[in-house]
Amino acid sequence: MTDPSSPADPQASVRLRAGVVSLVVGSALLATKYAAYLLTGSVAVLSDALESIVNVVAAMFALRSVVFAGRPADREHPYGHGKMEYFSAAFEGGLIAFAAVAIAWYAVEDLLRGPQVAAVEIGAALTGAAGVVNAALGWYLVTTGRRVRSLVLIADGQHVLADFWTSLGVVVGLALVRVTGVAWLDPAVALVLAANLARTGFRLVRHAAGGLLDEEDTALLGRLVAAFDAERARGIIRLHRLRAIRAGRFAHVDADLIVPEHWTVEEAHEASDAFERRVIEACAIEGEIAFHIDPCRRRLCRACDLADCPIRAHPFVARPPLTVEEACLGDEAFWDLHGSPPLARGPLLR
Repeated sequence: MTDPSSPADPQASVRLRAGVVSLVVGSALLATKYAAYLLTGSVAVLSDALESIVNVVAAMFALRSVVFAGRPADREHPYGHGKMEYFSAAFEGGLIAFAAVAIAWYAVEDLLRGPQVAAVEIGAALTGAAGVVNAALGWYLVTTGRRVRSLVLIADGQHVLADFWTSLGVVVGLALVRVTGVAWLDPAVALVLAANLARTGFRLVRHAAGGLLDEEDTALLGRLVAAFDAERARGIIRLHRLRAIRAGRFAHVDADLIVPEHWTVEEAHEASDAFERRVIEACAIEGEIAFHIDPCRRRLCRACDLADCPIRAHPFVARPPLTVEEACLGDEAFWDLHGSPPLARGPLLR
């Protein structure tokens, strides 16, 4: 088990470095895009610069969140501080949505008063160069975030990648203005970019809200069930009531584990602890699994391959693969699935 209260976090420096890189590069890109706006007067370039302001503010918040989320668990936060990453992602999504509204406002205002664009070639060159740097930065943040399991860095990277597409759209818009001489294409492109930004912001907020509300992580459950099935050993009969939540990079998992009813408490806990270690290693997750031990009560003899069971009521037939649907069943539904009422009960765990 990886203890979230442990102060040792070998990946903390990686997260911190990525946050600093995001802030420094984002600030430089903001200066570049604002210079391009001053030269061109393009509302599309201004929209790109506004998004970069959001990038810088979000990077500052993300850097603080990375530091806070990396703190070990304490008395006030027994499950750690990882959920701060969801707050950061929601904050960034809200900023993106605000930027989309501001861009749309400026674009409509520019359409109404009559757009004027100058120095198109220089503006396109500066914006295009900034876009290339954004693409590299976004790729770095997303890949680093996935490697160190940081939602903050992933969200920041996705936003920066969205900014790349914004810059690309601005370059296309300026090129169209240059070729056609139709100035209203500039604010029209800005409106399209605002709609795309609003979509990105909504997706980030939706994902963060799911994490804050402990929404089911289907992918994590699938990995856990596959590991449960692959790592089951002697006496680990079945499990159900599986639940899993994430708090930043940590996963907190609990389930009811069914073991032979004639086992002692010591035997059951030794087996469950070893099982937990194997599952966490197989899933390559940071976190903990808390098993509640249940006796089999001889209802699962046909699925139990414990050869030397002294109280077996039925011969072993087969151990069917565990599914996510079965693993998540509650007590009543699980025992209904496995049929017959209990036979005369032997001793419970001693």
